[in-house]
Formats: sequence, structure tokens, C-alpha cells
Amino acid sequence: MVEVYVVSAFSKENQGGNKAGIVLDSHNLTPVDMAVIAKDLGYSETAFLMESNIADFKIRYFTPTEEVPLCGHATIATFSLLNSLSKLSKGTYILETKAGNLNIRIEKDGMIFMEQNCPIYFETLAPNIFAGCLENRFIDTSLPIQIVSTGLKDIILPVDSKDHLNKLNPNFKNIASLCQDLNVVGIHAFTLTKGSKATAICRNFAPRYGIDEESATGTSNCALACYLFKHYDQQSQYIFEQGSNLGSASQLIVNITHYNSTINMVYVGGQGHFVCKKIIEASRS
Repeated sequence: MVEVYVVSAFSKENQGGNKAGIVLDSHNLTPVDMAVIAKDLGYSETAFLMESNIADFKIRYFTPTEEVPLCGHATIATFSLLNSLSKLSKGTYILETKAGNLNIRIEKDGMIFMEQNCPIYFETLAPNIFAGCLENRFIDTSLPIQIVSTGLKDIILPVDSKDHLNKLNPNFKNIASLCQDLNVVGIHAFTLTKGSKATAICRNFAPRYGIDEESATGTSNCALACYLFKHYDQQSQYIFEQGSNLGSASQLIVNITHYNSTINMVYVGGQGHFVCKKIIEASRS
């Protein structure tokens, strides 16, 4: 039997956010055990915390279908939980992941910031490639559609209005096939806002990994911030909202430092709150 904490990351005033499963003591679990636990829980990702020989902590991340190298909201959730349990004694930590070693910063107000890799900009895509996936007539053609990564590759897809963003009716089977063909995690659709604290409102589709849509996606919003820095407006901070259409409103903050228009550091941050504790039986291999 394995004790699993459920924590919601990127929440607003202890509401909403994106739930992740967290196992704090994973050293006796095999990858098969982890996969079973993640599938049974059914959250978009479950984080398995363990000791590291090269960092303060190590985390492995599993979706309901497979392991992924990194997950932003599950990382924020894990460190929010550790902080609430008084298991953290300093303000910065190094985390080992399969996407590389990342810096974690804990603010006095409980905000957790996670470093991402500096962006890599891949190919741009034509709107007609999304025929059969979603309403490509809603795409904002004033901005490029581009694959961007700050650790995981996502398609950054501009949509021309909030109304059209909410009306997107994704065909998850076709999206999964497209993402498989392009070797990306998913589609991160967004629309820019005006007269609002938020920079953009977002929706994220990753059915290739068993996640049709989720309410907060840290890695994808980091990629979006870097995309906006390149193509729209160079800012030191971007604020994104996600998940309202799922009844779980989330807020994500991305901070960027740069020199001569070249990004040299990216952090995504948010709050987390404890939801519940579960006991899961894992099959031993």
C-alpha cells in the first residue's frame, strides 16, 4: 500500500488549479509500480519523489499512460506540499529530472518557482495542418504557429478571441496522431487579453499522453511566454489563466530574464494547496 498526497498546483486563493498525485517516499517503487499508481489515480501527472546523488531531490513523472521527463504543475505541487509539511529548510533547491537539473525557488509567501530550460524554437506550421483536429478558422493568423520547448516540445497555437478559444471543439484522436507525427507533447492554444492582469488565456490538449485537456500546464506556459517574448512583446513577467472552462481556474506566472533580447533564464511559478490523501495498492514487479 502506498500513501499518495493530492495537491492542486497553480491555484488561485486555494481554489482551482491542477491536481497532481505525489508520493513522497518512492525509493522502494519500481517503474511498473509507479505506472500502476499513476493509472489508478488518473490525474494528468503523478510525481514520485526520491533521493538524488547529484541534486537535493529527484522526481520521476508518470501520466496515466507513460513516463514523461518533466511536469511543471506536479513539481510546483510537490514543493508546495514539502513546504507545508515543514520539510524544507532553505529557499533554493536543485531538482534532478529526466529533462535535466532544475533550480527551485521557494518564496516567503509560499509561491514556488521552477526553472525551465532556455527556449528552443522549432518549425512554424500552417493553419491547414489542424483540419480535423479543431476549428482552424479560429486561428489568429497575425501570429505564427510554432513548436517551442523549454523542456518539452509543444505547439503554440494563437486563437483570435476568447469566445473562439472557449468554442474550440478538439478531436482528441486526431490531435494525438498529429502530435505523434510532429513528436510534440500537445497543443497549447491561447488568446491574448486586453485590459486584464492576465497576458493570455489558455487551453492545453495532450491526448497523446492520455491528457485530453488539463487546467494548468507549467511547461507549456513557459514555452508560451518565450514565444510571446520573441513574437509579441518582450516582458519580464507574463501571467496566464487556464482551466476556467473546466471549472478549475488556474493562474501561472512566468518570469524571464534576458540580455540583449536573448533569454537566459525562465521560471514558472504558482501557489499550491493540499486536497486529500489516498492509499493506493501498487503491483510489485
